[in-house]
Amino acid sequence: MYKIKTSIIAVALATASIASAQDKSDLFGQEAVTATDVATPQAPRKLTINNTSNVRAASATPPAAVAAPSAKSHDEPSEFQKFISENTGQMLPVFGSEFFAGAPSTFAPISNSPVPADYPLGPGDELLIRGWGTIDIDYRATIDRNGTISIPSIGSVVLAGVKAGEAESVIRGAIGKLYKGVTVNVNFGQLRAITVYVVGQARRPGTYTVSSLSTLVTALFASGGPNANGSMRHVQVKRGGKVAAELDLYSFIAKGDKSADIKLLDGDTIFIPPAGGFVALVGKVNAPAVYELKNGNDTVESLLDFAGGLPVVADPRRAFLERINATRNHPRSVEEFALDGQGLKRPLRNGDVLNITSITPDFANAVVLRGNVDQPIRAQFKSGMRVSDLIPSREYLISRASVRRQNNVVATGDGEKDTREVSEGIAARIGGLIDEINWDYAVVERVNRSDLSVNLIPFNLGNVFANPKGADNVELQAGDTVTIFSQSDVAVPLDKRRVFVRVEGEVKVPGVYQMTAGETLQSLIAKAGGPTSNAYLFGTAFFRESVRREQQANLEKAADKLEAQLRDEQAKSVANTRALTDADAMVARSKSDAQMELAKQSVSRFRQFKATGRIAFGLDPEERSFARLPQLKLENGDRLVVPPKPQFVHVFGAVNVEASPLWRPNTRVDDYLKLAGLTPAADTDNVFVMRVDGTVESGQSKGWFFGGIGGVMVMPGDSILVPEKIDKDSRWTKFMQGTREWAQIFANFGLGAAAIKTLRN
Repeated sequence: MYKIKTSIIAVALATASIASAQDKSDLFGQEAVTATDVATPQAPRKLTINNTSNVRAASATPPAAVAAPSAKSHDEPSEFQKFISENTGQMLPVFGSEFFAGAPSTFAPISNSPVPADYPLGPGDELLIRGWGTIDIDYRATIDRNGTISIPSIGSVVLAGVKAGEAESVIRGAIGKLYKGVTVNVNFGQLRAITVYVVGQARRPGTYTVSSLSTLVTALFASGGPNANGSMRHVQVKRGGKVAAELDLYSFIAKGDKSADIKLLDGDTIFIPPAGGFVALVGKVNAPAVYELKNGNDTVESLLDFAGGLPVVADPRRAFLERINATRNHPRSVEEFALDGQGLKRPLRNGDVLNITSITPDFANAVVLRGNVDQPIRAQFKSGMRVSDLIPSREYLISRASVRRQNNVVATGDGEKDTREVSEGIAARIGGLIDEINWDYAVVERVNRSDLSVNLIPFNLGNVFANPKGADNVELQAGDTVTIFSQSDVAVPLDKRRVFVRVEGEVKVPGVYQMTAGETLQSLIAKAGGPTSNAYLFGTAFFRESVRREQQANLEKAADKLEAQLRDEQAKSVANTRALTDADAMVARSKSDAQMELAKQSVSRFRQFKATGRIAFGLDPEERSFARLPQLKLENGDRLVVPPKPQFVHVFGAVNVEASPLWRPNTRVDDYLKLAGLTPAADTDNVFVMRVDGTVESGQSKGWFFGGIGGVMVMPGDSILVPEKIDKDSRWTKFMQGTREWAQIFANFGLGAAAIKTLRN
């Protein structure tokens, strides 16, 4: 142990060591050495060695790769790839080329990877040495060209050729010769760079400066790998004039085998020779691509192994091998073989195209059930199998849609409700829980394999359950398809359809009733117990779904016609303004545009109308007997509403007060108009009345003079509409014709007074 009196000598020696280290170091900044003397003579001296305060040394820029020749991101396809594209219609990639698709244009040396224990240290490698105890050391050292490092107060330590795992023990031994009780830790900083050469059929041949930890694969990645004509199966590393290693990239890419991947040394040459030949795998293979042949021993099996084998849909019974022949008369030929033991051993030659077909998705031992059933199935065919074996009971004919409707019966408020229930109430769903089956007709489709024709074998589905031993329980054959129809798929006669109708309002027992075929409105009212004393026959409303669909289709056609007329009038208006002066034309155009905009808004609102499906009976307002209703046969979903006698009449439009005055006997239209008062804009020529029975009466039907419509007797519940006048100078007047066309539309499509008010607003 040194004493205080020797500290001056130690400092002098440390200073000399620093000067020596500075002469040898060209990678780091100035190193600092600090000596601390202890006041008491008996205390051990503690020396601190530190050179990590210089940040530049810790973050020194690693050596960059030597600039390589520029290359396109994608190689031009080879002649063989072009040949395959012309024959198959698809440009196949070269197998393995995608591994190098993201290769950088330059290569950054490895700086943060763990250093293997067997890595031999050499000039340029950086070590981070830390020690504590009788001496504190925090020092960066780089092995110089002589293979040594110099540690202040310690001296030179030879590290060239020392394994990375042994470096700490070597440095600890050197420090231990001078200082006792020192704990040493050694890590590695930037490792040295080496220079390698990539030549041959590389994407970017040239000189590369890479990390000393680099291997053949990492250097290949830096160079972009082989080009379209380069070999992936014979990549060589040449060292000292000899082949040090040869790598088959297929083994690495397809199987992860890196046994031939060696660490590179400074001055190594990576040689990529031209490929020895190519074949193409097309069709049902896991990796369709162009594959390189390694030698004359390549077989179908060996290349399929690199391609990941065959997918499950490949047909092992048939494969086609297209081969280029040397004979001039027959340059190409094709062979067919099975992918069995012998077929997989077939050798492949340069230019071969192996096409593997898919299996035919045909079942040789199956029959199919589809249509209005619980779920379509493909069942195994058994000898003697009949329709009843596919459909053991009627419950198999309850469709999933029917089950969903049944489940929705108890749906909570968060559940999705049927649209009819939302608009018409829960009564609209009564009788619709199950799709009605067409029991009279089902069919078996049978394919005749001899001529590929299809035969239909119809049968009575009801008889299959009623008489299982009868002819309708058809014996099936393999490949048959049995189809079950609902009554909505194939419409059945009215007499065979189920009929659920609804009666509401002023009958003694309102509800949903199941009717038999041929029953009429009178039968329905009788089942409902007859009308009450408050029933208003004239206002009876009858709705039918089939009529609603027809009305809605016609309503859309009417809207299209209105829009077409509007466009025509707009075109005429533009043409007429051309003959006017600029000032007059501007005024006329502004006026016309405003009118057209209002018209477009009216047509837009008109498109929002929904037909009701109401059928107007046209009864006499004074009729009192329900026996006078038409003998109309009922259909499923019909709805009859018998209202009580209304107490009011509704007046709206161009009146001073839109109101609903009390109905009084023997009152006429002009009586109610006097009560409401007409505005100056009222178009009295086109007043019309919406009857409570769904019909419309207008001035045109009662005579041209206002007194015609004004003298019409008003019934309870009627609505009187007074339209506003339209500018007589506008061509839009011809389109609108007052409200006569509108009144006719409202009558034809069952639209009520609410629809008229919507249009007006």
